[in-house]
Amino acid sequence: MNQSMDGKVVLVVGGAGSIGAVSARKFAELGARIAISHRDVPEEAAAAAKVIQSLPGEGHAALVADVSRTDTLTALRGEIERRFGRLDVLVNAAGFTKPVPHADLEALDDDLIDRMFAVNWRGQFATIRTFAPLLKASGNGLIVSISSIAGSNGIGSSIAYCAAKAGIDVMTKSLARVLAPEVRVLAVAPGVVDTSFVAGRGADFNAKTAATTPLKRIATSDDIASAILACATQLGFATGTTFVVDGGRSL
Repeated sequence: MNQSMDGKVVLVVGGAGSIGAVSARKFAELGARIAISHRDVPEEAAAAAKVIQSLPGEGHAALVADVSRTDTLTALRGEIERRFGRLDVLVNAAGFTKPVPHADLEALDDDLIDRMFAVNWRGQFATIRTFAPLLKASGNGLIVSISSIAGSNGIGSSIAYCAAKAGIDVMTKSLARVLAPEVRVLAVAPGVVDTSFVAGRGADFNAKTAATTPLKRIATSDDIASAILACATQLGFATGTTFVVDGGRSL
């Protein structure tokens, strides 16, 4: 496969986060122009600006959008069209979770469930729905969504999070059928990743998890970003598949 991304435009939704930022850098290193999206809050805007400034190459942009609000996604599409004129790869890296013990049914209230699905499932679908026309127009578009092994093993930060990630896997299969042949649709499912995504998980949790993982470590953001990049550069005949990148934890 040709690993060059020269002339390609990549949108990393949630690109100021750990996995999104590393993914943006890897695509930029292969020559792509990068757009990353972030919510309109000061800390995310600052993080996104820092990512963009660190990328090799020129013509990158940090743009505002909230995946839970389709109107902002529509505005983002217009900005992508104006600035770049095309879109070749969409990386769905936006996400949200809040730890809730699975046995504490009352703690998983309706508002939290709705928020979990608004960001982690509906938001991913709405983003794809918004950008599908641009990806189809490229003739060789690619969507990569971040799933989780929680979607298949039912073990994760909350039952709602597990259910939303299971939904990502099913959505990947369904959309791969309807968007082919112009657009391939894939997902990458990490296990535990060494980021601050899940509040309250620190060195002790990571060490215990590493000890019970066949490869004896947890994932880094680089591990997951490398898998996302491989979807674009090495796996050109794959679609509708969720690739598990968990060091064997789900075995």
